[in-house]
Amino acid sequence: MKLEGIHHITAITGDAPRNVEFYAGTLGLRMVKKTVNQDDPTVYHLFYADEQGSPGADLTFFEYPGAARGRAGDGQVHRIVWRVAAPEALDFWMERLAKHDVESAERLGDRVRFSDPEGLEHELKVSDVSDAPLIADHPEIPREHALQGFDGVRAYASDPARSEALLRETLGFSGGEDGEWEVRGDERGGLYAYDPPPAGVHPSQGGGSIHHIAFATQMDEQEAWQERVAKSGNARPTPIIDRFWFRSVYFREPSGVLFELATMGPGFDTDEDIEHLGEKLTLPPRFEPMREKIEQILTPLPNPRATEVSS
Repeated sequence: MKLEGIHHITAITGDAPRNVEFYAGTLGLRMVKKTVNQDDPTVYHLFYADEQGSPGADLTFFEYPGAARGRAGDGQVHRIVWRVAAPEALDFWMERLAKHDVESAERLGDRVRFSDPEGLEHELKVSDVSDAPLIADHPEIPREHALQGFDGVRAYASDPARSEALLRETLGFSGGEDGEWEVRGDERGGLYAYDPPPAGVHPSQGGGSIHHIAFATQMDEQEAWQERVAKSGNARPTPIIDRFWFRSVYFREPSGVLFELATMGPGFDTDEDIEHLGEKLTLPPRFEPMREKIEQILTPLPNPRATEVSS
């Protein structure tokens, strides 16, 4: 039984329209699901990924309109690392980010680092793994330069050693040297690494902060993973929660980062045709009776694909 790398990463935004413009526009990801936070259906939950909405490329955002910026600190993921195909892709992204006025972009040898409009930090890294590239189509971004899914994340932890037993013995991560771990299954893998937290920073959730990271499980192994984490004594998992497009178990790892174990299906095309993912507000069945009320609360968002065609 193995975790299949990173399933998705969920962050917070205070401005959904600007968020769509940056992630579906500047970064060229595909919006694959426009729905609501199932724990608070008064706010958006936006999903960006590759063309198929695959686990391993799925970056999601809860929108809390007007939310102040968050501050990443001890016990929080602070950077998302993406794969690209070659050094030429880094050249492309430096030019594209400059064109889109991303002033934070900088070239650091074999990497490019930048932040989104709310301060969420990203890094592009030339891929050296055999995992299938997870690419979204965008008219301004050649496929050979497009983002290829997650390589990993970096989190702040003041005492990462306390997480070792859970990561290695319970979840099956490998490595651990210098705080850098790999989680790899039969289909995909990803990295999870620790950095010392910044001094004097009191962490807070807000715009540009990461809420949790999810790792992928096979569909028929979710119950076994929930039991395994519960029996480890190193975390207190929730019961399995049905999110309609996948099933989830949540717990905090000992360093404080909120983990989720999410199944690799049923998938985002369960209730939408694959050609039209994310074009309209979709709701899990239990929220359909609330549709009229929900639509009155949410700020209308454009269909990014329609914008691409018109431009």
